Amino acid sequence: MTGIFNSEGITFGNAKGNWRAKSQKSGLPLYYKDKQSKSSRSKKEMLVRGLLGAILLYVFYVFLRGGNESGGAPGSWKAAQQEVKDAFLESWHSYEKHAWGKDVYRPVSKTGKNMGPKPLGWMIVDSLDTMMLMGCDEEVSRARKWIRDDLDYNFDYEVNVFETTIRMLGGLLSAHHLSKDDLYLDKAAKLASSLLGGFESKTGIPYSSVNLLTGQGVRNHVDNGASSTAEVSTLQLEFKYLAHLTGENLYWEKAEKVMEVLYGIKPKAGLVPIYVHPDSGQYQGSVIRLGSRGDSYYEYLLKQYLQTNQQEKVYWDMYRESVEGVKKYMVGKSSPSGLTFVGELDNGIGGGLSPKMDHLVCFYGGLLAVGATGGRTLQEARQQKDWTAKKEEDFKFGEELTYACYKMYHDVPSGLSPEIVVFNTEKGNTNDFYIKPRDKHNLQRPETVESLFYLYRLTGDEKYRKYGYEIFKNFLRYTKVTDGSDVSYTTLEDVTRMPPTKGDNTESFWFAETLKYLYLLFDDNNLVPLDKYVFNTEAHPFPRFDLGNLHSTGWSPSPSTDSAAEDPRIDLSKISDVPNKKKPPMAAPADKPADVQAQEAAKEHPEITKDNKKEQKQKFNKYVEQIV
Repeated sequence: MTGIFNSEGITFGNAKGNWRAKSQKSGLPLYYKDKQSKSSRSKKEMLVRGLLGAILLYVFYVFLRGGNESGGAPGSWKAAQQEVKDAFLESWHSYEKHAWGKDVYRPVSKTGKNMGPKPLGWMIVDSLDTMMLMGCDEEVSRARKWIRDDLDYNFDYEVNVFETTIRMLGGLLSAHHLSKDDLYLDKAAKLASSLLGGFESKTGIPYSSVNLLTGQGVRNHVDNGASSTAEVSTLQLEFKYLAHLTGENLYWEKAEKVMEVLYGIKPKAGLVPIYVHPDSGQYQGSVIRLGSRGDSYYEYLLKQYLQTNQQEKVYWDMYRESVEGVKKYMVGKSSPSGLTFVGELDNGIGGGLSPKMDHLVCFYGGLLAVGATGGRTLQEARQQKDWTAKKEEDFKFGEELTYACYKMYHDVPSGLSPEIVVFNTEKGNTNDFYIKPRDKHNLQRPETVESLFYLYRLTGDEKYRKYGYEIFKNFLRYTKVTDGSDVSYTTLEDVTRMPPTKGDNTESFWFAETLKYLYLLFDDNNLVPLDKYVFNTEAHPFPRFDLGNLHSTGWSPSPSTDSAAEDPRIDLSKISDVPNKKKPPMAAPADKPADVQAQEAAKEHPEITKDNKKEQKQKFNKYVEQIV
């Protein structure tokens, strides 16, 4: 048995031998070696009974553990991939039948509802590219028809800027790329125009929400009006890709300005508090974490660098600084197994490390792996001239963290992770972590299978597929809702009970992320090459692209007060070099007059002229007139 209950909460972890001890205490036979009997008949009866008892105990144990002690594997990975697609279609068809077009689906009660007076496409748009990747042509056709006929963002309703951007804008842009269908780009441009009003603060940092009809930004109704740091810094991939597609630089400038302001506050060691005020541009509080409200800030530092084919070195520098900050201040080891975890700084740097870790943090293992290799396989990356000891260290860190995240599933009775765990760090513990009562739920989150996908794709190590398949089978076993021929999947309220207690909700990221990453984990055709694509934080894949003539990073950071040094064997300035291409103009030194800057820029880059920009602006305005 891998779980032990105590007065402080529910603890799970490395409790080998507990099952055997419990079985022996209850008198259930496991072994009969060296037992003596008075007759051969009684000896045989005891042997048979013992064998049957052992088999029954093993079957019961497997049931409790979710069926896979060490990962296991299906008949073939192609078959596993088909299982994922089947689960997707079961869940999707249930949604189509009972809540088509609605933003929220309750699979137990078979009901749906919209978030506002009209639908936002929360389920359909977020799931569209998953269906495309899986080859679900009929489902895509029905979704496209609904988007064409029923989806209209021009109505009086306040939406969260971040969630709407990553799910809806990201989903539309990815669907456009995969299908080359301009319907999705048209819808994306209209939505983005409505969202831009959220950036109209004194600093350019977005407000938490925006009214779709008026374009008026709305301050957060809680947290003293502060916006989440992760939310304001997780809009850049989407708006930059839209700028690349349309030629409208305004999208780029709005997203880019946010990063300049955030870094201008000089975070120590590249680590930022989880709240920031849009009007003052100042951080609020001292809490630093890679979980909720902090996570995707760090994710998009690396991904902005990768999105532009590694031409924006500023984001590589910021990313590397943050990684060194995490390793220096936020990493801990559990007892007794020594699992690597990323804790929280409740009182900022120097205030002590809390061993609490959200499941959300589990994205970071995959991010570290991609950051080290740039999307190449590990074998290829190690052969590159820019491979360093730091990158080797980062990759190992990513593997260790991902294994700890896998254990957050494996060491729980249901085989499914809770929302949050607290790692034990004091010597003498028998379990690596415990779960507080209010954190026992599971929302079918994607972060662990996301990292498993990255690590398998980069290493080719089958163990990551086995871990993922174990998790997938436990999702099937415990989150399935069956009503006759109708099958769907739901959230869980308590993963520590057997069987787990069910909730009544299917999050859109079940379709958009969890099942997509599992499908790609078992994919043998490399559908989305990691050296050519970057996934947004909602798992919508965007192609990488060159900066070109229109876009550039118009600022560069100065080192923070605790900047981490890079490996001296590598010249980082060479990483962003693009053969046979001129770099786009960067901001000129502040001590040069504006006219001198303009003359120098024109001489070095004659292709970027005032007339050229005017022509591009006219082209975009014409494009907008056609779609609005």
